[in-house]
Amino acid sequence: MPGSTTIGGGHGADAIEHSDAVRLAGVLREMSELLTVDGPNRLTDAQVSALCGGQVHHRQEFGEWIARVARELHQRVSA
Repeated sequence: MPGSTTIGGGHGADAIEHSDAVRLAGVLREMSELLTVDGPNRLTDAQVSALCGGQVHHRQEFGEWIARVARELHQRVSA
């Protein structure tokens, strides 16, 4: 439906405004970069742990997941 993006998990669908979905995809792309970049802008291990709800996650796995979700969301909002 124009103006919104539907994201469902099999138990119904949630919709967010298209402009919010575009913005979220951009934020996720930026976060993916901050997970992989070297230097002072890189997310620390403590920050990664906080983003994962205190669970231990490997930076690479988390970064790949964030990048995949960003790509998929970008494809949905660009379609």
